[in-house]
Amino acid sequence: MARFDMHEAGAGAMDATTQADILFEMGMMYATGRDCEMDVVAAHKWFNIAAIKGSARAVALRAEMASQMSKAELARALREAREWMTMH
Repeated sequence: MARFDMHEAGAGAMDATTQADILFEMGMMYATGRDCEMDVVAAHKWFNIAAIKGSARAVALRAEMASQMSKAELARALREAREWMTMH
């Protein structure tokens, strides 16, 4: 499974729009299975984080993903997003 962490030098210097766009693209990668296994939990996680960072496109896709997920999947995605936000 592909993994992405924003630990690279200069990641903190990114403007909010750029960061939200990158996080949105992470959601798209997992939602479509582009360069990785399709993973609705990971897709929702990244869309959620991108939405928090200001991506309007992520807000819409996060809601669409949530409507197709089980309660357990949704809970896991929200927990993972919360954990990521706590660490970063």
